[in-house]
Amino acid sequence: MQLPAFMSRPAVHALCAAAILLPAGAFAADLGLSVADGPTANATLYVALYSDAASYADSKAVASQTAPMQDGKARLVFAGLAPGRYALRAFADENGNGKLDTNLMGMPIERYGFSNDAKGNRAAPDFEAAAIAVDADLQAVIHLR
Repeated sequence: MQLPAFMSRPAVHALCAAAILLPAGAFAADLGLSVADGPTANATLYVALYSDAASYADSKAVASQTAPMQDGKARLVFAGLAPGRYALRAFADENGNGKLDTNLMGMPIERYGFSNDAKGNRAAPDFEAAAIAVDADLQAVIHLR
């Protein structure tokens, strides 16, 4: 095939490579998260993002963020996620020690929540209950309890 004079073979190869790679980047999505019902006093929100049931069960987040809570609310974004199902865990660190405090029975004494506002029975809900599909930009809300 004869290429026009202004196009060299390396230029054509670069254009083809860019065309092949473009869809992968085009499918990245942003997951915006609004958290409500937190403490009205100053607190730090901790949020962990999980991409599958195994990492969720092992508490091995693929990403995590912190954000200040103001008037019981916070907002943050997990940008550039590949399409898939994700689950979120969040808690408000009300005493500033960097962890979710529990009582002697192991029940949280600080506010916490999960994506889909999923609830567990004396334990965290499973991945399936908290999983949300992210295949385009999405806004999610977690209400702390």
